[in-house]
Amino acid sequence: MTEKEANLSKNFIDQISPKTQFKKNKINGVKKIIAVSSGKGGVGKSTIAINLAITLKNLKYNVGILDADIYGPSIPKMIGISEKPKSEDGVNLIPIKKFDIQCMSIGFMVSEETPMIWRGPMVASTIKTFTNKVLWNNIDFLIIDMPPGTGDALLTFSQEIDIDGAVIVTTPQDIAIIDVKRGIEMFKRTNVKILGIIENMTSFTSDDGVEHFIFGKDGGKNIASKFNIELLGQIPININLRKNSDEGSPFVDQFKDHKVSKLFLEIANKITKIIK
Repeated sequence: MTEKEANLSKNFIDQISPKTQFKKNKINGVKKIIAVSSGKGGVGKSTIAINLAITLKNLKYNVGILDADIYGPSIPKMIGISEKPKSEDGVNLIPIKKFDIQCMSIGFMVSEETPMIWRGPMVASTIKTFTNKVLWNNIDFLIIDMPPGTGDALLTFSQEIDIDGAVIVTTPQDIAIIDVKRGIEMFKRTNVKILGIIENMTSFTSDDGVEHFIFGKDGGKNIASKFNIELLGQIPININLRKNSDEGSPFVDQFKDHKVSKLFLEIANKITKIIK
């Protein structure tokens, strides 16, 4: 790209990007809010979010998880919840508790077969519900599983909610890294602190002990270095990580002593040190 083309691109982005300083909302009953995001779908964002939440719970924190992925809410299935949240007054929602974690999801409100077709006003209304009408109870860390990408939904959440820090999940492959760059820029423009990057699906170790870098090597590490952002951890491919998510029994709850669970523990400890 020539200098002229680069300037043209920058000017275009500046013109269409938000510059207004929005009044961000706190969430009642919550001390710290951590957004788990990804520049694109299919990188394991929700799997990372739920296992991070349970790891923080294992560290004796009071934890909540909010599934705000309006395009494909998957936390109810991953955590094994099929019931709907209750309301004692007909207005405020009581989070459902599972694995000693308080849970709320857009997925609780619709059936699995219902297509998620959202427009701007619907996103804004949903955010208002989650910030004002969910009875979170003394939460130390609320993990928000954000919508993937850098579109209107993520932008609205980032502008409206007072997020203490964002974790960006990626895979090592080049196309995912391109989207990470966009995510980094979006969080900077909405004044959300980036806690670090988690590289998921880093490698696969076959039965003969050979490590295979299926999606490339060190993509997340390189992008973290380039933007001077913490590399929180690199999670390898593990069939049980996927299988347990499908079965509603998160990996770190079932395999507490596994090396992957220890990687999540290292990530959680890094995050708590950065954010506290």
